[in-house]
Amino acid sequence: MAKKIRVGVLFGGRSGEHEVSLLSAASVVESIDKRKYEVVPIGITKDGRWLTADHAERLLRGEHKEERHLRAGDPESTPGAALLAKGESVMVPPVPGRELEPFEVDAPQRRASDRAINVDIIFPVLHGTFGEDGTIQGLLELADIPYVGAGVLGSAAGMDKDVMKRLFKQAGLDMVKHVTVLRSQWEKDPKQVRREIEKALKYPVFVKPANLGSSVGISKVHDRGEIDGAMKEAAKFDRKIVVEQGVGGKSGRAREIECSVLGNDEPQASVAGEVVPAAEFYDYNAKYIDEGSKLIIPAKLTRAQQKKVQEMAVKAFLAVDCSGLARVDFLMDPKTDRIYVNEINTMPGFTSISMYPKLWAASGISYPDLIDRLIQLGLERFEEKKRNQYTKD
Repeated sequence: MAKKIRVGVLFGGRSGEHEVSLLSAASVVESIDKRKYEVVPIGITKDGRWLTADHAERLLRGEHKEERHLRAGDPESTPGAALLAKGESVMVPPVPGRELEPFEVDAPQRRASDRAINVDIIFPVLHGTFGEDGTIQGLLELADIPYVGAGVLGSAAGMDKDVMKRLFKQAGLDMVKHVTVLRSQWEKDPKQVRREIEKALKYPVFVKPANLGSSVGISKVHDRGEIDGAMKEAAKFDRKIVVEQGVGGKSGRAREIECSVLGNDEPQASVAGEVVPAAEFYDYNAKYIDEGSKLIIPAKLTRAQQKKVQEMAVKAFLAVDCSGLARVDFLMDPKTDRIYVNEINTMPGFTSISMYPKLWAASGISYPDLIDRLIQLGLERFEEKKRNQYTKD
């Protein structure tokens, strides 16, 4: 029998999407092919502590007690920890008969098989800040561990809506008008910022933190009386605030179209789907709490519109140098049928009933097969990276 691939499923994290990550990770752990993969759960608490296997599983079940956790710089105090770099450690869940001991980075003859985390690949089922923004990807790059999904650049660019839009513009993608404002500018002279927004855009507008996901901190602003509260709310979450022109005007509401992308250098797009939110727009409550929102798969589009969405999704994926997976979201004007690319999500919600896997299921790839394909893409990307030369000789 072939040796199973050890997959570290990394979940939780410090972002406002912690609970969403738990749902996604639990779904991955339940559905992954156990004949092919050995799962190593690795949990991160809301305050950034890394957990052992038993405690990681409790975190998934909502039963977490924090009696044992990783303390950076103190690997000896935490059984099961392995050294990542001098003074830093990451929790490795113990496996019977295969427990790891911390190793010295400065050891003269370190074996090639020694590894900071004893897994073959990490599946970072982390959403939002400190998980989807390139930070955890940078840690894994330094540790030389393969992982699923976009790299440092693609993750960071996909998270930052301001940078993302600059790259989309360079790629010639159609977007709604927008203005980027620094929190410091707003706090220094809100009247001037308000004038600049109203000069460039018409109400209604959407005010968003540049770096966040799951619609956290986003407000729809119908008129001047609501702008101050929306800016204050967005400023809680990021130093950059993106203000976007609403699609459909005051009386209409944009159609929200989504498309999943899968692959590395030659990505493919799924069929498109449509979200019909129960609320005025697809905010956090509409996504995860309130009932009534509907997912229509496939979206009711003409063949030409479906093809255009797929082409734009792949173009957006390549524009931010993404890899593995992404969900690209679009806004469609209900009056003109004009399609605008809105944003890309490099680690979208990943439960079996989330839009990303459901779109692939409708395109012929089941949830377990999708997990398998993503792991293989992560390993392929790692092998491709190994071809790089980092020194002259």
